[in-house]
Formats: sequence, C-alpha cells, structure tokens
Amino acid sequence: MSKVQGIAAAAGIAVAKAFRMEEVHLTVEKRTVEQPEAELAKLDQALGKSRIEVQLLKERTLQQMGEKKAEIFESHLLILQDPELIGPVRDKISSERVNADFALKEVADMFISMFENNKSAYLRERAADMRDVTKRVLAHIQGVKITDLSAIQEEVVLVAIDLTPSETAQLDRNYVKGFATNIGGRTSHSAIMARSLEIPAVVGTKNILDEVKDGDLLILDGLEGVVLINPNAETVAAYREKQQRYEEQKVEWAKLKDKPTVSADGHHVELAANIGTPNDVTGVLDNGGEAVGLYRTEFLYMGRDKLPSEKDQFNAYRTVLEKMEGKPVVVRTLDIGGDKELSYLKLPKEMNPFLGYRAVRLCLDQQDIFRTQLRALLRASVYGNLRIMFPMIATLDEFRQSKAILLEEKEKLKQEDIPVSDEIQLGIMVEIPSTAVLADQFAKEVDFFSIGTNDLIQYTMAADRMNERVSYLYQPYNPAIIRLVKIVIDAAHKEGRWVGMCGEMAGDSTAIPILLGLGLDEFSMSATSILPARTQISKLSQADMQKLAEQALQKSTAEEVVQLVEQFAGTQQ
Repeated sequence: MSKVQGIAAAAGIAVAKAFRMEEVHLTVEKRTVEQPEAELAKLDQALGKSRIEVQLLKERTLQQMGEKKAEIFESHLLILQDPELIGPVRDKISSERVNADFALKEVADMFISMFENNKSAYLRERAADMRDVTKRVLAHIQGVKITDLSAIQEEVVLVAIDLTPSETAQLDRNYVKGFATNIGGRTSHSAIMARSLEIPAVVGTKNILDEVKDGDLLILDGLEGVVLINPNAETVAAYREKQQRYEEQKVEWAKLKDKPTVSADGHHVELAANIGTPNDVTGVLDNGGEAVGLYRTEFLYMGRDKLPSEKDQFNAYRTVLEKMEGKPVVVRTLDIGGDKELSYLKLPKEMNPFLGYRAVRLCLDQQDIFRTQLRALLRASVYGNLRIMFPMIATLDEFRQSKAILLEEKEKLKQEDIPVSDEIQLGIMVEIPSTAVLADQFAKEVDFFSIGTNDLIQYTMAADRMNERVSYLYQPYNPAIIRLVKIVIDAAHKEGRWVGMCGEMAGDSTAIPILLGLGLDEFSMSATSILPARTQISKLSQADMQKLAEQALQKSTAEEVVQLVEQFAGTQQ
C-alpha cells in the first residue's frame, strides 16, 4: 500500500478501482498552406461542433447542478463566439497562410498566458476556461477523439492530471465515486463542481497519475486529502466504517437545516454564508444559512469590458435581498485592487498592491464608481434586510467620508421620489490591525463590525498568504490574532454593536470553539460549512468556551493554541 497526499477539495470517501484518464496530446506544428480558405472552413466547422457540444453540456449541467454551475458553459459559449479570439485566428490564417490549429493555438496561448499571470484568482480561472475550449476546438480540427467520461459504466475513482469544467460535467456520480488530480486547488472549477455533485475529490497531489495504474484499488479520502493505493483488506474495512460514519454525520447535519444555531447552554449565534453572485443564494438556503454575511460585489465588475450599470447592480442586489426573504444580507462595497484587477479600469502597477490603491481607497478617489454602486444598493434596500459594509477601512475619516457619500446619495434618491429603507445598518470590515486596535473608537460610529481574517492575518504577520515561502506565517490560531479579535468584540459589545467574521477562520472547526468563547455574534463561511458548524456549536457550552478562550489568549504560539483545542476536544469525547 502506498499513500499520496493532496488537497481535500470535496468531502467524502470513495473506495473503487482506478480509471486513468490519459492526457490527450494534441501536437500542433506550423505549416504553410496553399488554400487558407480550406483552413478557415476547418476552423468554422470545429467551432460549430464545439458550440453544439458545449450547449448540450450546459443543458445537462443545468439539470444536474443548477443555474450557477451551468454559467461556466455560458462563458465557454461566449469564448467560442468571441471576436477578440476568433478574429485574430482568422486573420493569422489568411495573412500568414498557416494551418488553422496552429493559428488557434498561437492566439489562445497568448490569452492563456495573460490570464495565468494575473494576480486575480478569478482571472486565473478564466485561463482554465480558455484552455478547455481551445482543447475542444483543436481536437475537432485535428479529428482527435477525446475520452467520453459519460460512457463510464462501472464504479471507479477517476485519476487525471486535471479535470476541465466540461469533463467534470460529464461525470455520472452513480459510477464515478471520486476523483484525484495532479494539479488544482479548492477554488478550481473541478473542485467547486465536485462539491455540487457531492463527489469526493482530492486535488493538487502533484504525482497521482504517475503512481496509479488502471485497475488499482484506491481509497480516496476527501475529508483528509489522502489517496491510498492498493490498501489491504483491514484498511479498506476501516475506511468503509469511516465512510458510513460520514454518511450518518450528513444525516445528522441535515436535521439542523431549519434550526437556529444554539450552543449546548442556550447561547444563540448566527451562521451566515459568503456569496459572490445572486445564484449562490440557493446554496445558502439549502444549507440552512441564517443570513448572507458577505456578498462580494466585485464579481459584478469582473469578466466584462466595462463597469456594470446602476441598473445591472440594482437588479443583482434586489435579487439577493428578495431571495433571502427578510434575512440579513451584508453587502461589501467594491473591493478591487490587490489580487483583484479590472482591465478596463487601468489601475496603476504597484510594488505592493495588497497595501496600495484598492477597495475603499479607490472608491473614495473615483467617486463616480462608488456613487453608482451606493445608489443601486439604496434603491434595492426596500426589497429586504440590507446591511452595507465598507472594506479596507484604516481610519475613522475613511468611514466618515464613505458614510457621508452614502447619505448624500440617499438624499438625492428621496428628492427623486425613489423609496429607500431607513433601516440600513452601516458597518466596516476589520482587516487592518490599526482598525482592530482602535475598535473602541470605531464602535461609537458604526452599526457593526465584520472581521476579515484572511487579510487581518497576513497584515498582522507581515506575510503574503499567496507566497509559499512565507505561508507558514499565515497563522489564524496565533495568540496575536486571537487577541485582536477579542479587542474588536469587546469594543463592539461595550457600545451595543454586533460583530461578525467573514474570513476562512469563521468556518474553521479548530477556531469555532475559541470564537464562540470570545463572544462572536455572527460566523460567515462557505455555505457547505454551515451545517457542520451548527452541529459543532450545538455540542459546545459557551460558558466552557469562554474559559477555553481565556486560556488560548495566554498561549505563546499557534501550535500551543491548537494543542489546547485538541485537548479540550479529547475530554469531550
């Protein structure tokens, strides 16, 4: 038996024989052609076939996984008709008299490289879309048949270098019990779709395809991010038991879907979800979310060639508020900059963009963008329970300026006889250490805080969380972070304000007991983490967690804090 470690991308356990998906090698060589018209015809025919296939994939995905996941194939259809891609390919064939597959690869590779080198995770995902579409069209040009994953008719664990969105959409969960890939992460398309299909997945193993032969017996543990190759009977039996316990756990979680989140000693907290688009609300409600704790509005601005209009934004905000049926929705105003760029804004290149011209700093400088968004939000406010949150606030003056602009726009709308809610709460994200330290002053003026731990941790530890060489310093359990969280919560509660958390830490099973003990009011996380978190909190006594938090605050290192929580968990079993 051998073991391969990867990233746990979709929860669950699968035991089945390996099905190796070999990489299709599409060799492309430059050739001079006598009849460019024939190559143009080949290109058009390949694009036509590809559009038909992608449309079928879109319809299948819509039926199996819903509108949100089907959007991936809508973007593929747009690529297949994009004049910025197809035009240069046609020009290259005609002017340089080269073969269609070479022209397509040359142009597509330029786009892929541009996307891959972008700091935005969203745009890097667009590289995967472009590669997927290009592979499909190239295969048709060359007459190469690509593996039909929908034809698998026996229980298998799929093993591949990577899975494209279109390949993942072909998987029949009755037969494909899980998959493992060499590359990828939790936010890759294949991982996201695996979670929607509820197929266990382990990605980013680096070498799984080299280690596994067709027919090998595999145990894929999507809870721990491990793949075991040719395990003995005893190990298989142990994992079958683990698999059964996990399925029973899912049944237990489902029982709490419509229940409030209450600790063992009766303390209520709110479990909310982080979303990026209106389509994500379905997942929030399906998983028992009590609120939207973070609506990342920047996705409205991405994947397009100009700023979204006030009408576009109003429709998106209204949809979310109406779908949530009166449950709170915290909308974060535009948070562009750092790792999120917009090509049409022509933002300046910076040595350290995470500490630069971004989020509220950009909005206060380019107020036309900010005012359009605030008008859309204010107009939508009458359709639900809206709370507006300003990101990257470093000083009280920034909050005051932001609030003043919002009030100006509110007054303008009232003069236009456009209804606006008078019940909108205004808050800030606490992601800069100076803001956390000065929380007692901010708490006198804001309605709420939401702690953005992803940035708060990297700013406090002076360590870029994207940099592998210093990733060891990204320490959510470091006592320094816990102390900052306590400062914020204590300051807010003193002024009668509530505090949420919308970073990854909020859904972390190790952090949850400490955060409950510190008095956090709202935990906002990925929708699929809500029910496990609710189950965990229902078994914890807040009074006991207060004592645990007090001990954690006195520890010296992150490791000591983790050991403390593990010791506590051990005494509770």
